[in-house]
Amino acid sequence: MKYVLLICDDEVDPPSTEEMAADPVHDGWEAKVRGVELWGARLRPTVNATTIRVRDGDVLVSDGPFAETKDFVGGVVAIECENLDDAIEIAASHPYARRGSVEIRPVWE
Repeated sequence: MKYVLLICDDEVDPPSTEEMAADPVHDGWEAKVRGVELWGARLRPTVNATTIRVRDGDVLVSDGPFAETKDFVGGVVAIECENLDDAIEIAASHPYARRGSVEIRPVWE
């Protein structure tokens, strides 16, 4: 089954790419998901976001995120594993599960 992990955290103090690369916990997680990770990407902060809405044929463009929230999606990881229990184990081992949260979403195929 395919799942997408939404990696969420407080946007105030995200670690740099260099800090993540030097973190042995993050490195260990990368090794753990080798073989089940389909792809992953880190997202830039919400100040770089553009939100699009179409209402009555008009395209409305807004800078920033759609919702005002403390937590933000800072990255996504697509995985393929046997079942939700396996996905939970993988998500629970992600370093951000200890500082933010990891939301698991099954892919609708």
